[in-house]
Amino acid sequence: MTASPQNQGVSLGMPQLPAPDFPAEVRERLEADAKEVIARYPDSRSALLPLLHLCQAQEGHVSRTGVRFCAEVLGLTTAEVTAVATFYTMYRRKPSGDYQVGVCTNTLCAVMGGDAIFEELKEHLGVGNNETTPDGKVTLEHIECNAACDFAPVVMVNWEFFDNQTPASAKALVDDLLAGREVSPTRGAPLCTYKETARILAGFPDEREGAVEATGGAGPASLIGLRIARGESPHTSIVHPRTEARGETRGDTTTEGGEG
Repeated sequence: MTASPQNQGVSLGMPQLPAPDFPAEVRERLEADAKEVIARYPDSRSALLPLLHLCQAQEGHVSRTGVRFCAEVLGLTTAEVTAVATFYTMYRRKPSGDYQVGVCTNTLCAVMGGDAIFEELKEHLGVGNNETTPDGKVTLEHIECNAACDFAPVVMVNWEFFDNQTPASAKALVDDLLAGREVSPTRGAPLCTYKETARILAGFPDEREGAVEATGGAGPASLIGLRIARGESPHTSIVHPRTEARGETRGDTTTEGGEG
């Protein structure tokens, strides 16, 4: 019997086996955490998003095992969980690095230099979009708007802001991450690993000293409209100096009044 033309070159293969479960001790710990998360919601189904983060905190991505776990504790099908996990880009579908370096390439960041930063980082790290360095430390990806246009171009590491970047400063940033040196975001909480970040996003407290107190508000460029509406006309700088490399800055002097 010969294959029909439409079936030529098609391998039916074996159906995929059910996903394995977490080891018993891991499953017990995750179930305790999941119970705490589910209790926050009147409908258990609403806990799916934080539970997917909880699975990422365990494995660094949402695996088939993680999908199975979420489905079982919430009484959903694996298809329902998979539909959500694959819809949102914040859930990773394969193993990734300790530090997710996202370069904003949406319109404003792109024209301000985001595209150039992304291209240079790909060459510098030797990886493409959504790929991880061989040592497993850095995953590079382009991301959409992070509502920080007054700090464009913006790079994020595990969802913490690194503002007013240039190709040189972005390369210095990833070099520090690769070397294990301490890196401080421009604003917001101190940097932690991707798994630690995922647990915080699942709704568990950040217990690091000073992390909760750390914050970052809107910059002068974000507030200028409000100030004009109030009749104020300050002439303070709205363009922050950009870090060309560690400890070095470029002297931008643009002001709110348009003075250079």
